[in-house]
Amino acid sequence: MQTVLIIIHLIIVLALIGVVLLQRSEGGLGLSGGGGVSGFMTGRGQANALTRATAILAALFFITSLALTIMAGYGSGPRSILDGATPTAPAGQQAPAQGGNVLEQLQRLQGDQPAQPAAPAAPAAPQVPQSQ
Repeated sequence: MQTVLIIIHLIIVLALIGVVLLQRSEGGLGLSGGGGVSGFMTGRGQANALTRATAILAALFFITSLALTIMAGYGSGPRSILDGATPTAPAGQQAPAQGGNVLEQLQRLQGDQPAQPAAPAAPAAPQVPQSQ
């Protein structure tokens, strides 16, 4: 569905570019060629039709842009980088206990708070002094 909407969006963009380039600018001539145009679309009628077409295409452009934005938001993964993260311990250290917020987990890693009771650990590794 998203691919179909992207294709429609691109067609609208190309049509909008074409319609804008066909309009006569205030300071000179547009791509329409200038003064020698005769027939069905002349003068005021051409300006009104191009203005309406520009407004309709601009509205369709905004609608498809919003639809694509909404569709992109629904299929996304976790909202936070911390949602799917599982802390891993370096070699020789215990993994932190799950639960609590990030601050509590960091304090447990540094040894400021006692961790929840865990299984007996492997032989103790040499302690590295930590700066306070």
